[in-house]
Amino acid sequence: MKYANYIGALTAALVIMSCFSTWVTIPEAGLTVSGFQSAGTNFGKPGLMNTVMSSVALELFLVPKVWAKRTNLFFAGFNMAWAVRNFILITACRAGDCPVKANGIYILLFGSILMQLMAVFPDLKLKQEDSSSPKQ
Repeated sequence: MKYANYIGALTAALVIMSCFSTWVTIPEAGLTVSGFQSAGTNFGKPGLMNTVMSSVALELFLVPKVWAKRTNLFFAGFNMAWAVRNFILITACRAGDCPVKANGIYILLFGSILMQLMAVFPDLKLKQEDSSSPKQ
């Protein structure tokens, strides 16, 4: 894919921005949960790991080396796994209180999946072997 590295870098930035937006609201308790603000719950800062992994992945998308693309598979995969974990954990109903999902949690999930796809199919220019010389 010709623009996979740029799309991956933009998606990583989008995932980082989604960690600062609202993920869910819990109307019964009057709480709003985002990636870094989850006061009143036991979630901690669930978006911190996504931010760190996406920051490293963003830099690796922009490095035109084979080792960077291979390393990026780990960081994008770990980020996607953590986003799925956050989606399951944060949006689950507890004691009859079901949170209302906001756009931020969907942007996090789908952005992480797209970032993983762009890491699997990077645009990498490899040196071509000279085909005119005979092989020995």
